[in-house]
Amino acid sequence: MPKTSSRVAIDTGGTFTDCVWIEAGELRVRKLASTPRDPGQALLDAVPQTGPSASEVRHGTTVGTNALLERTGARVAFVTTAGFEDTIVIGRQARPHLYRWSNPPRVELAPDDMRFGIAERTLPDGGILLAPTAAALEQLARAVAAVQPQAIAVSLLFSFANPDNERAVARALEPLGVPISLSHRILPEFREYERGSTVLLNAYLAPKMGSYLSGLEARLQRGRGKRLHVMQSSGGIASAALAAREPVRTILSGPAGGVVGAWQVARQAGFDRILTFDMGGTSTDVALVDGRGPQTTRESQILGLPVGVPMLDIHTVGAGGGSLAGFDDGGALTVGPASAGADPGPICYGRGTLPTVTDANLILGRLDPAGLLGGGFALDPARTRLYFARAKARLPSAEAFADGICRLAEATMEKALRVISVERGFDPREFTLVSFGGAGPLHACALAEGLEIPRVLVPRLPGALSALGILSSDLVKDYSRTVMEPVKDRLGPRLTQAFRQLESEGKRDMAAEGLRGKIRRSMDIRYSGQGFELEVDAGAGFAESFHALHQQRYGYADRTRPLEVVNLRVRMTAPAASLSFTRQRSRPGDGRQAIQGRRPVWYSGKRSSATVYDRERLRAGDRFTGPAVVNEYSATTFLPPKWRLRVDSFLNLILEPGI
Repeated sequence: MPKTSSRVAIDTGGTFTDCVWIEAGELRVRKLASTPRDPGQALLDAVPQTGPSASEVRHGTTVGTNALLERTGARVAFVTTAGFEDTIVIGRQARPHLYRWSNPPRVELAPDDMRFGIAERTLPDGGILLAPTAAALEQLARAVAAVQPQAIAVSLLFSFANPDNERAVARALEPLGVPISLSHRILPEFREYERGSTVLLNAYLAPKMGSYLSGLEARLQRGRGKRLHVMQSSGGIASAALAAREPVRTILSGPAGGVVGAWQVARQAGFDRILTFDMGGTSTDVALVDGRGPQTTRESQILGLPVGVPMLDIHTVGAGGGSLAGFDDGGALTVGPASAGADPGPICYGRGTLPTVTDANLILGRLDPAGLLGGGFALDPARTRLYFARAKARLPSAEAFADGICRLAEATMEKALRVISVERGFDPREFTLVSFGGAGPLHACALAEGLEIPRVLVPRLPGALSALGILSSDLVKDYSRTVMEPVKDRLGPRLTQAFRQLESEGKRDMAAEGLRGKIRRSMDIRYSGQGFELEVDAGAGFAESFHALHQQRYGYADRTRPLEVVNLRVRMTAPAASLSFTRQRSRPGDGRQAIQGRRPVWYSGKRSSATVYDRERLRAGDRFTGPAVVNEYSATTFLPPKWRLRVDSFLNLILEPGI
């Protein structure tokens, strides 16, 4: 690990803001309460605590995510080819719940009066059949101005093949003085619904994200002279300027950092097939990473709308430490997806009045009654027990209520892990569960038991692993183009030339930021006649790679069937300085030097006495069995009865079930 880092990473979550940097060869962490009314304030409060050496601030932000969830984005005018104005509403005519008679209507980010068509037509091969006339452009500008949009999304048919008509529309609308998102820049690929949806989401977020990031960067540069970069959903860092123009790339900013951090830590520890389990205050994010490293998808959905830009393949459920618990009208216990958030927070934080998963863990003895963050964040056990006694309904005790809350939350999280493993042809018994987030290590063993996962890895600083992933992520730029080209086992001249054009664009963009990037080529390939494709590397043997991936994903492969390349993709990467933990000398031990005491805990409805350990005092080679609680600054780990714990040479906790 370098002695001093020139950068600091700050990840803003629903409850806490995590700050990570390197100083004197040591990884430093600070956790501050998030400031939901002004998300940037927590970041500005954190920066002075990192010292004057860092010149770059890397930010994982939830501003875009929250704008979508809370429906607080911009008033957007959607412009498309005349006759196709309703494509964004019609979509694919796929019902999310086939047998539900009354599906709730999907959120319309551009209602009827905000959708506009213009007479123009670009052909699939890029030829211009009809260019928009000056009169049509002038009429469009007047109509759009009349509805007073805060942002504009433009997505014309086949603009990815030739953007001339889309550029003409943009020039006509520029005098309106609002952000304009163009589909040939955001997503130059076929499928008009997915492309239109992605550019519409980008426009919906652009004013809020643009204002937030530009203001934040100005305050950082004015007061402290620091550059601002933002974590993308794809697992790479981008400049604040790019993130402001294309905020749709930041929707999973924080969770992406967690996957990158988990992969780096697990690979160093010798595990290359992992399930990541990131449980924070508001939600739980899970992902599957095999030997290829973190994989991106272009099939994500937000608010029921497809998002076509690259995003790490992360599945999110509304179960976190702050998830609210109660009883429905029929008397059944419910947990989430509503959350107490940072304000008012759980009952034990002193202001909340509704039971949460965090409160349940305190009642069950798994959290230190003295407080979190090394005692710096006080908890109120007596207040928590009082409110639980009032809210437990017919359950016999506060412990029974708390146990039910944890079990129900764990059932939701276990289902999420099944979605990204079992439902995609992977056996969770062949993976290691990497557990992090402030609340993750409290529930990891229960999830591993349910899915028969053989081991759990709790990394150092689990409550700040997302920030660590952001700190160590590469700067990444993604480029793509639809080609629709038959292929056998090697690239032809047309594909080779198209790749070179994408690479030239990438090199220019990297050079503009003073960077040189590594180049990765990949292709979306399908069997001729199919309506879906799979992404594989474009190197030698790409055809066989496709067949093998198709076999794994869909259960069959047909090597006699012709192949078609749908999209070309180029990823430009400027590697970040490597961050790695120093291997410690491992000596047999039982961890007795780290014992802080004992306290009662409940697990599966049974009371037992747990040994409490201070993680900072554990050494490589220590081993002990549960029940046990391991306290540290950023998180708490719960080791159930009969489970075994060992500390590896990188000071990770390896948890395994007993025989």
